[in-house]
Order: sequence, then C-alpha cells, then structure tokens
Amino acid sequence: MAAARSLARTLAVRRGGGAIASSATRATNHAFRSVQTVPKIGTEAEMQAEAIEQVRARLAYQKEVLAANPHKSHDEEWDELWLWIKISIFVGGPGCFLMLAKDAAIEEHHHRPDGPLPEYMSIRAKEFPWECDQCPLFDLECWKACRAEKEG
Repeated sequence: MAAARSLARTLAVRRGGGAIASSATRATNHAFRSVQTVPKIGTEAEMQAEAIEQVRARLAYQKEVLAANPHKSHDEEWDELWLWIKISIFVGGPGCFLMLAKDAAIEEHHHRPDGPLPEYMSIRAKEFPWECDQCPLFDLECWKACRAEKEG
C-alpha cells in the first residue's frame, strides 16, 4: 500500500502536480489509482500512451527503491547461503552428536521399578474393554497371569 502511495506521488510530481495532492483531490483525480490500473477512456492511442507512461513510472520507482536499498549480487547471495550451510553442518552436526553421546554416557536412564506398583498408580474409573479387564494392554506378565487364572 505504501508503494502504491509513493507511485501516486511520483506520478503527481511528474504530471505537474508539484506538491503532494490532498486526500480530497486524490479521490477525485483519476491519475491516482490502486494497484490495478486502467487507462482513462479516450482514443486507443491515448490509452496506450497512458499505459506506457504508467509502466515507465513503475519501473522508475522500482529503480529508485533498488538504488536506495542496495542488495548483494546473485553470486554473493549464493556464497552467503553456502557459508550458513557449512556452519550448520560443521558446527551444529558435531554439537548434536556430542549432546547425544553425553546423554548416552552420562545421563541416568529412568525405568519403571520392578515389582507391583503402588495403589495410587493403578486407580481406574472403569475396567479395560478387553478380556483381561485388570491388565494394561502391553503388560504381558499380567496377561499371562490372567489367562492362567482363567484356564486353571
């Protein structure tokens, strides 16, 4: 939206408007348009000339913007891209590997304690919906004991 306003100001200056037009003038003047432009009604040559003038004004504005904000060349952009890829691989990769090695070597692995669980860890509001309704799905020892109890 700001670019469209700036383009409109540029067009106003080039057409002899001098200072920036007021909002009332901007609303009535057809020289100020939104992003989509349509030539004024007139002969085909006039409409074509106005369309060409608008395109030239846009190109001039874009050149002004690029001149005010210089950017890197295509080769410099690729060099910077590969720099960050190398940093990611050669710094981040070994860092991740060292963290994994530290976790494997130093950190204590927490497992479920052997033996029956305390009562507060086996409170259920309703029974499980399978044949051994007191056994969790992957507790194989409980399943063996339940099946042995049902058979014997």
